[in-house]
Amino acid sequence: MSMEIIKNYLSSKPEAKIEHPFGDEVMVFKVKNKMFATLSIGKMGKGDGEAQDWWVNLKCDPDEALALRDIFDAVIPGYHMNKRLWNTVILNGSIPQGELERMMDNSYMLVVNNMPTKDREAIELQL
Repeated sequence: MSMEIIKNYLSSKPEAKIEHPFGDEVMVFKVKNKMFATLSIGKMGKGDGEAQDWWVNLKCDPDEALALRDIFDAVIPGYHMNKRLWNTVILNGSIPQGELERMMDNSYMLVVNNMPTKDREAIELQL
């Protein structure tokens, strides 16, 4: 999936907003002021002249986070995040679109499910 497809998919979630608190190069996706994803150019190999892949940080259940890292080489512990609760997915084309969408949906819903009942129910009506 391309960066544009990922950006559009994440921003299409109910009440999702994009912010840039870490500078223009990092898109932070929030729902009700709670972060559920980031999207940026990968940092490994920066400046060596090679093409760089986009990276998306996604919240994840701790057990599933470990399993995904075992299954996919392009899933690593969350870059600059709590490595127990976040994965970084390197968008190099090695993960099927359906699996990426499932990971993004899970990240969004983990955040929504931890919201106060009023906020959670308002969002659930839009799903």
